[in-house]
Amino acid sequence: MSAPVWSQLVGQEPAVEVLSAAAESAAALVAGESAELGAMTHAWLFTGPPGSGRSVAARTFAAALQCTNGAGCGECTGCRTALSGTHADVRMVVPEGLSISVAEMRALVQAAARRPTTGRWQVVVITEADRLTEGAANALLKAVEEPPERTVFLLCAPSDHPEDVSVTIRSRCRSVLLRTPPSASIARVLVERDGVAPELAEWAASVCGGHVGRARRLATDEAARERRNTVLRIPLGLRRAADVFACADELIKTAEADATEESKARDEAEQEALRTAMGAGGTGKGVAAARRSADAAVRQLEKRQKSRATRTQRDTLDLALVDLAGFYRDVLVAASGADVTLNHPDFAEQSAEAATRWTPAATLHRLEAVLACREAIEWNVKPRIAVEAMVTTLREGQGA
Repeated sequence: MSAPVWSQLVGQEPAVEVLSAAAESAAALVAGESAELGAMTHAWLFTGPPGSGRSVAARTFAAALQCTNGAGCGECTGCRTALSGTHADVRMVVPEGLSISVAEMRALVQAAARRPTTGRWQVVVITEADRLTEGAANALLKAVEEPPERTVFLLCAPSDHPEDVSVTIRSRCRSVLLRTPPSASIARVLVERDGVAPELAEWAASVCGGHVGRARRLATDEAARERRNTVLRIPLGLRRAADVFACADELIKTAEADATEESKARDEAEQEALRTAMGAGGTGKGVAAARRSADAAVRQLEKRQKSRATRTQRDTLDLALVDLAGFYRDVLVAASGADVTLNHPDFAEQSAEAATRWTPAATLHRLEAVLACREAIEWNVKPRIAVEAMVTTLREGQGA
């Protein structure tokens, strides 16, 4: 039976088997006992589609490595602090902007070279290793090639393709491939862990595309559900030329609203905490100098927050584009009469209607426009320009 920490991983039984064996091996090594050869290693690469739980798997594995009662009891201080992100020897690297710089990575590698202070291992989790700059990747490579004895690197990336992770780093890591969780597993965890009503949980699981975090948000946030409906109404709502700009504007505003909602509270809390740490509100000598230092530090923080907001907005917009691509895929399914599961079963009538109005070639052309928009934004084309070009193609089609 799996230890409690592994319940965090939804529908990932093969990965749990590998990681739990490695955690047991790691515990044996710490105890000075012999461990199964190859079960535990110093560098791991977690790959899988969006929503499969790459960072969750890494954090769960980190908790199992720090467990003092076995290999992931979920009850000891090591497990609880690692899962909550407060363990002194578990460093979570979550890129604030669009990339991870070489300076950030060098500082991290230097810190990771120290021996564990309170835990069993020094664990470094890089949640988006595909965002490493070339210099940062080279700095990490040196540490992975010659790792400290009690340090473990856990890297997360969409795939092990060279565009996501360099060949040299990949070759020094043990790979753990995560799969898209089945909808039944997602629905079950929404009910049991988040207290969602069964019917709503089943719906969220069926439309989230295997993305556990997205399912939870759809199930618990009515505004998120409405934003999804807004996006999926676009394909059949493009009747006039003016609709192109209206729908493009709606897509951008939806992404901005989602990103703003996600980051506003966090930004304000960070700024307030920084001002307090810098002595804001103090009295006596040196207050003016402290205030100037605090203001300068806040400006630097605001700069980082702006970069993070840009990234959040792009990620949110990308989710909307994935939903659109899923709709056009459903149209192709309806046109072919194939007996397969739809991405958006609650929009089955709309996709069936579109299948009667558009030729398969026109639908495919529209799908390609959505994918091209995603790629353009990834290459830093201004989102509004990329989205307007896409929506123009969605309205005109080709051979419609």
